[in-house]
Amino acid sequence: MSVVSALKGDLPQQVRTLYRQLLRQGGQFEAYNFREYARRRTKDAFREHKNVQDPREIQDLIQNGLKELQMMKRQTVISHFYQIDRLVVEGGQSGKQSGKSGDVSRQKDTGWD
Repeated sequence: MSVVSALKGDLPQQVRTLYRQLLRQGGQFEAYNFREYARRRTKDAFREHKNVQDPREIQDLIQNGLKELQMMKRQTVISHFYQIDRLVVEGGQSGKQSGKSGDVSRQKDTGWD
């Protein structure tokens, strides 16, 4: 389903659809900080403009949101090109080597001991 065809309804429905799409797309970032920034930025932008009543201004904001969505789609594709380790705040298991039972096991660093 294309973005434009998804936004061919009444204004409140268009705004809700755009909001959901921005949040979903922001969750596609590989890096935790980018995911959280996209989520926070989307929520803040919608809160900032929640009292706008002028239909023309709402359409302008929707168009800006669509541009942001397209940019975010490009950036999430780029973010998948780079392998990064998960951060501690993301939870779950991290590491590159795993043992037999699927647990994370790390070898001792054999540096300057």
